[in-house]
Amino acid sequence: MSLDTRLCVERSTFTLDTSLAAASGEVVAVLGPNGAGKTTALHALAGLAPLSGGHVRVAGRLWEGEGTHLPPQARSTGLVAAEHLLFPHLSARDNVAFGPRSRGTSRAAARRRADDELDRLGIGDLADRRPSALSHGQAQRVALARALATDPELLLLDEPLSALDPVSRPAVRATLAHRLRAFTGVTVLVTHDPLDALTLADRLVFVEGGRVVQEGTPQEVVARPRDRYVADVVGLNLYAGEATDGEVVQTPAGPVVTAGHEHRGPSWAAFSPAAVALYLSRPEGSPRNTWPVTVAAVELAGQTARVRCTGDLDVTAEVTATSVASLRLQPGLQAWATVKASEVRAYPA
Repeated sequence: MSLDTRLCVERSTFTLDTSLAAASGEVVAVLGPNGAGKTTALHALAGLAPLSGGHVRVAGRLWEGEGTHLPPQARSTGLVAAEHLLFPHLSARDNVAFGPRSRGTSRAAARRRADDELDRLGIGDLADRRPSALSHGQAQRVALARALATDPELLLLDEPLSALDPVSRPAVRATLAHRLRAFTGVTVLVTHDPLDALTLADRLVFVEGGRVVQEGTPQEVVARPRDRYVADVVGLNLYAGEATDGEVVQTPAGPVVTAGHEHRGPSWAAFSPAAVALYLSRPEGSPRNTWPVTVAAVELAGQTARVRCTGDLDVTAEVTATSVASLRLQPGLQAWATVKASEVRAYPA
């Protein structure tokens, strides 16, 4: 099975024009800010949003384009949304069996298929429970089992873990990753969560304003983001500029000294927030990258904190909770940010 698409959809606020492709067994994650066109792309694949141009071809069969438009019920798809949308009056087993039954499978065979899928997702012992007796994480696994029970050619996951609490989310993510490794169809995952994308997907596609701004394997994207939104997702500071020599990238906000590079011309300069040190006064013997900044926000997570700073060069630092307390970091504080040149990577734009 394979996926080959160009999705053109007219909306009142933007036009989606993007291509997605995947081979059998691949998981493609589509990421982007709110309103970027992610869910519109999913609806177009499902047949819920008609194309104004382009095509959808799955396993060599044309689903849409060139005068063809298969309705949603004629497409071999499975859909899992953030809310499980289970039938409240049916058991988990009968919820999962609903798909095969709706496609003509006998009741006994559909229930056997349901039991098999529930077992594969680690919840076979819950087959007789109704949704009201399931936790949210358990119900989401039932929804995934229901989507897979029809053996779809295309599995569509729309923020499938976003409604889960922090305790159940890692377990459901691990179960989903295990099940997708055995799925022979194509999976398209829409998510805001970088951890979901990095752990579940073989390929990442970033969309903004209806257009693809970057795509690649997780390793490629993490190593070399080419868009500020992408950099935010993977947790890097990123700046566009010109590589004028073997050390410096000239940005609109001034020079950034790097660890060294061979290219010249349009360039990106990137460094980790963990490479940023913050001081209340300009440090003596300052590193070659030193900027005055104003603390804009402090986000504490356990023993570390993300400190977002504005200035001629906006920068995000990752510091310890102890540093937040000792420096009294809070919005409005004037500070200095420094980064060693050896921590800065430059690569062609």
